[in-house]
Amino acid sequence: MSGSRSLDLNADVGEGAGSDAELVPLVSSVNIACGAHAGDDATMRETVALAMRHGVALGAHPGFADREHFGRRELPLAPGEAATLVLGQVAALKGVVQTAGGRLSHVKLHGALYNMAARDLRLASEVVRALAANYPHLKLLALAGSILVREGRARGLEVVGEAFADRSYRVDGSLTPRSEPGALIADPEASVRQVLDIATRRGVRASDGSWVAIDAGTVCLHGDGAHAVDLARRIRAALAESGISARA
Repeated sequence: MSGSRSLDLNADVGEGAGSDAELVPLVSSVNIACGAHAGDDATMRETVALAMRHGVALGAHPGFADREHFGRRELPLAPGEAATLVLGQVAALKGVVQTAGGRLSHVKLHGALYNMAARDLRLASEVVRALAANYPHLKLLALAGSILVREGRARGLEVVGEAFADRSYRVDGSLTPRSEPGALIADPEASVRQVLDIATRRGVRASDGSWVAIDAGTVCLHGDGAHAVDLARRIRAALAESGISARA
């Protein structure tokens, strides 16, 4: 973390998990569902108000309009269509934020769209082009080391590499697909150790035991996890014990 002794802790919220009221005060940034994979105008308003009460950075969390699969199924959209989908959802949340007197700070893609843009050059390029043309002031949160990080920075966006507290990694630095065993880290202590490794050693232990360098400025805690609030508390406590603050 370049000696700053701080780490952004972000959570995906506004997705109907029911734990947002407890979770939001424990993180420093939130990524709010924009009505496609989850959420609607009412949940966006409620979540924005909640985050603003706690001084948490506000981000848009656009994904595929596939509620049946929670936006986690890859869809064969053309890159330009995907970019248009992203812009529409960012605009929807930005309108809610502005009405509430807040400021939108960042964008983070959701689910299958996030993973596809991390590895697909044409998709990443189109999404980044659209964001740079329409929202050049917004930060982009993207999988650390991915194509999307590279493309975003090449277009002049401020990109923050993201790592995950509750997902396991493969040796190439990609996330273990959810369809594979061990993709989700069930042991909270293992998740805490992974976050501390990211914060202090700039890497993670991959599922095969090898060490993988991860240059991340933000760590995600999935808000729909069964024990998200407890895990957030454990992570905050462990970071504090290590002299690291959670800061957007």
